[in-house]
This record gives sequence, C-alpha cells and structure tokens, in this order.
Amino acid sequence: MPIRFDAADAHWRVAPLPGLSAPQKDWLTRGGSLTAHLRVLGAVAVRVTREAVALPWADEHAALGLHARAPVWVREVVLSVDGVPFVAAHSVAPLAASVGVWQATRRLRTRPLAELLYSDSSVARSALVSRRVTGRHPLHRLAAREVGGTPPHAMVARRSVFERHGAPLMVTECFLPALWVHPASRSPAAGEVGSPAAAETAHCADPAHAVHPRHREHGRPLEHRASRAHFTAHSTGHPAAPAAGERSR
Repeated sequence: MPIRFDAADAHWRVAPLPGLSAPQKDWLTRGGSLTAHLRVLGAVAVRVTREAVALPWADEHAALGLHARAPVWVREVVLSVDGVPFVAAHSVAPLAASVGVWQATRRLRTRPLAELLYSDSSVARSALVSRRVTGRHPLHRLAAREVGGTPPHAMVARRSVFERHGAPLMVTECFLPALWVHPASRSPAAGEVGSPAAAETAHCADPAHAVHPRHREHGRPLEHRASRAHFTAHSTGHPAAPAAGERSR
C-alpha cells in the first residue's frame, strides 16, 4: 500500500546515527507496537499528559503536508514500565482528521494508541526515522519533565507516519534514560525466541499484544505481528526501513 507522507527530513533519518549504542539502534528500529515491546520488560501503563488543539512543531507540518499555521490535534502520553517512565510520546493529526478518519484517537483515554493502529488493515505506516533531540527541540522539553534529576543533554527519539484513508497521524516517541538501565532493554536477546521474556509476552492475557516467534527473520528485531499496519516506501523514493540484520549495529 503506497503512502503519501514522509517522516524523514534533514534531521530525522532512516538509518540511526552511527554513534548510537547497539541497544539504542535496536529500539529505534523495532517495527510493530512499541507498547508490545515494552510489555516484555514489565507491566505497561499509559498516562495522558496533554490532549489539545495546537499548532504543529516546526519539523512536523511538512511531514503531514500541512501549512505551518494549520491546527492539529495533539495527544501526549508517558509509557511507564512497572511504574517507571520509559517513553514520552507525542502524536499529531490534522484537526479535520481528528474528528473524521482518526476520531477514535480522541476517545482513547489511557488505552495505548497501538490498539487502533495495529488492528486496522486500512492503516499503512511509513519507515521509522530517528534522531537525537536536545533542549532546543520541544520533544526534549516534553521528555525532560519525566526524568528524575537533571535530564541528559540529548535523548534519542523516533517517529513515523501512519496513514488511513489518505489522512496522516504522526507518532513521535522519545526514549527516557530509565529504559537504558533496564537489564533486558540493553540486550537485543531479551526478545529472542525462546527467552523467558518472549515466552511471557507470547502468553500475554491479551493476545492482541502477543509477539509471535515465527515472524522473527534474519535478525530483525522482534515485531508485533498482531499488527496489520505495515512499513511502506517513502513517497520521496526512499526505501522502507531495512531489516535489522542489514543495519550496522
């Protein structure tokens, strides 16, 4: 399914920066539901920090095909694992789409966005792109509020655009420092087929969030294959995100 929207720009890139650690590259490029991947580490809770009509960030409107002053619907949440914030997420959709094609995003409350994105065969997803964000970027300021003590100068983040019936929804996720000190998050093998963590997820009480082992191929990071949303080529001709085995780790 072709997708018209491109999450990449001069700063957001498909290939993670070479100076990042192997675990960072792994999490930045994992396909499927991030919530499902976090459930491998522990109990995930969603806390909504903001839902409002606003203007898109400077690096968002072009990716969504909007005028810089066009209003959008913003939803910001924090994903915690066992009570510890691991991810600050920011999603944005054109205002008209938020009361039309993407109106269900306004009724999520504390349910994860993944429940919508990975249960609908009409949803397509762009390649994941990533970058470092510093205090100059609003995402860093959003994430810094969830960091105990002094936040790091830079944090890593990723984003992609989901499209449904021609309407975009961009999801941006910033990984918080607590994730990188969790033992399982530092080991790509944490989600390997046959590991206790993978077995626990595969037998999750909610089968919609289970990760099926048969879909791990060629070293690709474990993906949430209950999802029907899929990677597609960029409208600008960039290829979809390559398998993890093809990336430099």
